Amino acid sequence: QVQLVESGGGLVQPGGSLRLSCAASGSIFSTNRMAWYRQVPGKERELVASITSGGSTNYADSVKGRFTISRDNAKNSIYLQMNSLKPEDTAVYYCNLVPWREAYWGQGTQVTVSS
Repeated sequence: QVQLVESGGGLVQPGGSLRLSCAASGSIFSTNRMAWYRQVPGKERELVASITSGGSTNYADSVKGRFTISRDNAKNSIYLQMNSLKPEDTAVYYCNLVPWREAYWGQGTQVTVSS
């Protein structure tokens, strides 16, 4: 059974940085496109950034130039470096496949950007 565990969230001031990590219990990363998603209460889950097994990346327009997704297949992990954070980045962040698998949603990690 695969589990995805997100970590690294927290409270940060506008303009600050955070680095999120996602670790999988199973070896699902090696051949799959992975992504970070985020969700604000009352809104649909949004795909923030994705990365293929070969390392090609895509970003939502709202985070281009500020966020960087990376992966380490040997560690079954993906990461999201978030710089120049804005209050509108406040959300719960999740990792999952692309397209997502309902059964793989973890608890997520809360990111709050506030002064």
